[in-house]
Amino acid sequence: MPMSSITAAAPDLPTAASPVVTADRFLAGMRLFASGCAIVAARHGTDRAGLTATALCSVTADPPQLLVCVNRKVRAHALISDSRALSVNVLANSHEPVAKRFAGMVEGVAAEDRFLGSDWGTAITGAPILKDALFSFDCRVVETIPTSTHSLFLCTVVDAVVADPDATPLLYFNGRFAAVS
Repeated sequence: MPMSSITAAAPDLPTAASPVVTADRFLAGMRLFASGCAIVAARHGTDRAGLTATALCSVTADPPQLLVCVNRKVRAHALISDSRALSVNVLANSHEPVAKRFAGMVEGVAAEDRFLGSDWGTAITGAPILKDALFSFDCRVVETIPTSTHSLFLCTVVDAVVADPDATPLLYFNGRFAAVS
């Protein structure tokens, strides 16, 4: 079938101005998509910040690249933008308390205090790296794509460290942390 026939047969397709799904319905569906959990962290000068993230994915293996999505309102966004570097620290089930701290789920824990209680080092790019993560990627940002409330950071992986390949990964599903059983 010629392309023009397909286009002509679908005049009722939604546009960006008229989404078919409400934000609440979209979020309800995404809550049921189990995701691995990671701490995305950055440093600029002596300032460091991080967040618990599930919005990341592999882009290519050659060259190794990741896509990391970060809300522009969080403190880490400015540090990533300024330093042009970040780490992605994939969490084991034992890291649930760390995930909760970096997700802002622990009352009274200031941004810098989120790093307390865990063993952090410094990656090649200068980004903070969680020493006992399942594995960590050290990344340089090669492109920033602003979209709605977030920025998509396209990153080249400059180093990868595997700490414990046999640990059980931490997942996020339906608004709760979970482990693979």
